[in-house]
Amino acid sequence: MNPDTAAPATAPTWPVMTLAQAHAAMTAPGQPFEMAEVLVDGRAMRVWKNAPPTLRDVFVNSRAAFGAQTFLVYEGERASFEAFARATLAFAEQLAAMGVVKGDRVGVAMRNLPEWPVAVLATLLLGGIATPINAWGTGPELAYCLMDSGAKVAVLDGERWDRLQPLLATLPALQRVVVARPTASVGSPASGASFKACSWDSLIGPTSGWADLPDRPLPVVDLFPDDDATLLYTSGTTGAAKGALGTHRCSGNTLMGSAFSVARSFVRRGEPLPDPAARTVQRALLLAIPLFHTTGCQVILFGALQSGTKLVLMHRWEPEAAMALIQAERVTSAGGVPTIAWQLIEHPARANYDLSSLESVSYGGAPASAALVQRIGEAFPLAQPGTGWGMTETSGTFTHHGAEDYLHRPDSAGPAMPVAEMKIADDGGLSLPLIGKTTEVGELWVRGPNVVKRYWNKPEETAATFVDGWLRTGDLARLDDEGFLTIVDRKKDMLIRGGENIYCAEVEAVLYRHPAVMDAGVIGQAHATLGEEPVALVTLKPDMSATEAELRAFVRSQIAGFKVPVRILIQADPLPRNPTGKLMKKTLKLLFETLA
Repeated sequence: MNPDTAAPATAPTWPVMTLAQAHAAMTAPGQPFEMAEVLVDGRAMRVWKNAPPTLRDVFVNSRAAFGAQTFLVYEGERASFEAFARATLAFAEQLAAMGVVKGDRVGVAMRNLPEWPVAVLATLLLGGIATPINAWGTGPELAYCLMDSGAKVAVLDGERWDRLQPLLATLPALQRVVVARPTASVGSPASGASFKACSWDSLIGPTSGWADLPDRPLPVVDLFPDDDATLLYTSGTTGAAKGALGTHRCSGNTLMGSAFSVARSFVRRGEPLPDPAARTVQRALLLAIPLFHTTGCQVILFGALQSGTKLVLMHRWEPEAAMALIQAERVTSAGGVPTIAWQLIEHPARANYDLSSLESVSYGGAPASAALVQRIGEAFPLAQPGTGWGMTETSGTFTHHGAEDYLHRPDSAGPAMPVAEMKIADDGGLSLPLIGKTTEVGELWVRGPNVVKRYWNKPEETAATFVDGWLRTGDLARLDDEGFLTIVDRKKDMLIRGGENIYCAEVEAVLYRHPAVMDAGVIGQAHATLGEEPVALVTLKPDMSATEAELRAFVRSQIAGFKVPVRILIQADPLPRNPTGKLMKKTLKLLFETLA
């Protein structure tokens, strides 16, 4: 058994420390998670004193600490931390030759390939702004992000190059394109384009040769914590995507928050923190979510560099292929969105694979049934469940929820880190007070060192969302008296039926409790007198069945009658979700209309 997961011989009563006591002990002077106060844009802000100042520091430290260990695995390809470092320095040299300097944007749009982290870290080493772009996007959607960001260079895979090439003439700021794994020879750009395209391999070669690249010095660039680092575009489920501009400080504090949440579970149960030197098995994470998502980039990629974790990349998600990789690579962490966890647990072939290496199964981006927490413990006895809440604008996970805290509060998203703050606000921005042990439902406002600076090129949206140092999240939520957050719904997704508020996420959560339901989405349907009525689409778990009448009766037994969907349609295909796991409500409405 790994020391990180070993239970004490006699487990103490949990928790030994309250949340406030644990936070105070862990952040005391001289502790690894000590806090400091700095000025950011003229405002005093709590930060992690020992957070890496810049992502360049994360890169340098990972190479020194983990150089010979495996970092990237993709199908038959493998690269160590040292090979990755050599490739990154080589590509940074190529970007510099293309004219990339501090503050320039480099767009990166491709599948989860080994070239992706090289392109992003090379940009950061030059002081550039890494600009991940949704690889699921159409040609016009890719072009929009490149145009909006003013990217000087784009790094694409072959599929994205094929989509973008006809639109090159519409991108006057884009000077060069580097194409990894082209589907055909990289030919002449579209007529009228004023730049050149070249293949990745012509610059630094394929993954297999990275270890043999000559060593190069770090680029000489002045980098500071509050320098711009990342420009990640929001999901864009409604309207055009917005670029969230984050700093090196944002990313560094996110990394510390992830480490803090793991350590807090040990402190809460009265156990000493595990000694990293005593660990004999390398952490390995199965990457089932896109790197272009803030969790994939900020939490997983940068976190893997920080912790020496092996990343196992998948060409596309497929449950049995995932289980084969977990067995072959001794994966210690898996997850992504709740549906992925359910598919691993419920798959009929699960018993054919050795999944005993799993130490954690974490997910976010969508509501999860409380039953999922219990099922993780049954299916993977050594794996701790984990979830949290965050968004692009918070540089990844803002609240963390795991281990016993999650088991005791399965409907919560967890508490914020000590460096961060949350409040539940009324429409005027005033904090709603506790009534008993919880606040009323209101809009969640947050602030902290991992909240991004602003939206790129969108002053009106920035002014509406970033208010006096607070980020208006658009989520409806409540806080309890210990600071645990419960998300109720997206503000824009709330329905009003005959004057009564209906939170779609609440109804979805009830549907998830039904033992046969794998996925659920609730939307509004127009009604002549009531305004709107709730309707739902669900998918069922393999080899399980349920009727519409049975599901409606189940929901009616759990919540008020006016919240019960008037129609529940059952379909075999997965519900439409974007790469971050969020339900695409417009697409869901069209699908419902087609099936109804």
